[in-house]
Amino acid sequence: TGWDEIDFPEIGDENAYALEISGDSMEPLYRNGDMIIVSPNAQVRRNDRVVVKTREGEVMAKVLKRRSARIVELSSLNPLHADRSLMAGEVVWMVRIVW
Repeated sequence: TGWDEIDFPEIGDENAYALEISGDSMEPLYRNGDMIIVSPNAQVRRNDRVVVKTREGEVMAKVLKRRSARIVELSSLNPLHADRSLMAGEVVWMVRIVW
């Protein structure tokens, strides 16, 4: 219950799923209410647009600027939002936005 499932043939990841954008940190590319598709199996690289979940439960869409064994640096597309720097241990998961 509460799920709709559709085939999305060009993703190539049966575990891909949709998320709804909430907020304006990624404007003008993603606006409040937009739907994005993320792929848990896609490799995440520098400058990819990603969704990150923290241990505190915060879920955010950002651009991955840098990731090392100790730190994850993220930025917003909207210049009104400051960059974020998280300790790697604070990140529960990070997935790439593929569509």
